[in-house]
Amino acid sequence: QVQLTESGGGLVQPGGSLRLSCAVSGSIFSLNSMRWYRQAPGKERELVAEIPPAGSAKYADSVKGRFTISRDNGKNTGYLQMNSLKAEDTAVYYCYYPKGAYWGQGTQVTVSS
Repeated sequence: QVQLTESGGGLVQPGGSLRLSCAVSGSIFSLNSMRWYRQAPGKERELVAEIPPAGSAKYADSVKGRFTISRDNGKNTGYLQMNSLKAEDTAVYYCYYPKGAYWGQGTQVTVSS
């Protein structure tokens, strides 16, 4: 069974940075894509970024130039580096593994002074 374990959320001031991690077990991570989604209170879940097994990553317009998605296939882990954080980035962030449609448990990111 595939399991996704997230870590790295927290409280940060505007302009700060956080790195989220998503450890994948039970699957051949290196052969599959991974995505990060987020859901703010009262809003629909939205796609933030996607990284394929090979090739270029894709980003939502709202995070381009500030967020970077990456992967370490040796560690079966995906990452979301978030820089220049804004209050509107506050949300629960979820990693998603399209092969089999698995979700992480979610991690809260709060950007506030």
